[in-house]
Amino acid sequence: MHLACDGRGRPLGFVVTGGNTNDCTQFTAVMDAIRVPRIGPGRPRVRPDHVLGDKGYSSKAIRTWLRRRGIPHTIPERADQIGNRARRGSRGGRPPAFDREAYKHRNVVERCFNRLKQWRGIARHYDKTVQSYEAAVTLASLLMWA
Repeated sequence: MHLACDGRGRPLGFVVTGGNTNDCTQFTAVMDAIRVPRIGPGRPRVRPDHVLGDKGYSSKAIRTWLRRRGIPHTIPERADQIGNRARRGSRGGRPPAFDREAYKHRNVVERCFNRLKQWRGIARHYDKTVQSYEAAVTLASLLMWA
C-alpha cells in the first residue's frame, strides 16, 4: 500500500500494489488519488502544500514532477546519488535542498500506517481480492476522518 496523508495523519489517497513494487514508481498515482473536497462550491483540492518523503522517493523524475507543479518538497538524497554527483564533479550539479526541521514531521506518515494496521484485516491481508482490500482500507480511512 502506497499512501499520502495530511499533517494530522489522516489518509488522503492510497494505491494498492503488489509487495515487490517500488515506492517511486507509484508516486504520481498516489498524488493523483488525492481529492480533498472544498467547503462550498469548487473543484476538489489536488495539490498538497508540502511533500515529505523518505529516500524511496528520491529520484530526479519525482523532484522534476514536483517542481513543475510548484509543490515544495523535503526528500533526503540516497547515498548512491550523493556519490554519483560527487563523482561527476562540477557537472554533477548542486545537491537538492533539504530542510532537516521539516523532515522531522515525516513520522506522521508512519503513524498513519500504524493506525491503519490496527485493523487486523489490513495488517494481515486477509482479503483475497484487491477490491475488497481497497474497500477495507477506505473504510478504515473514513473512520480515521470521523
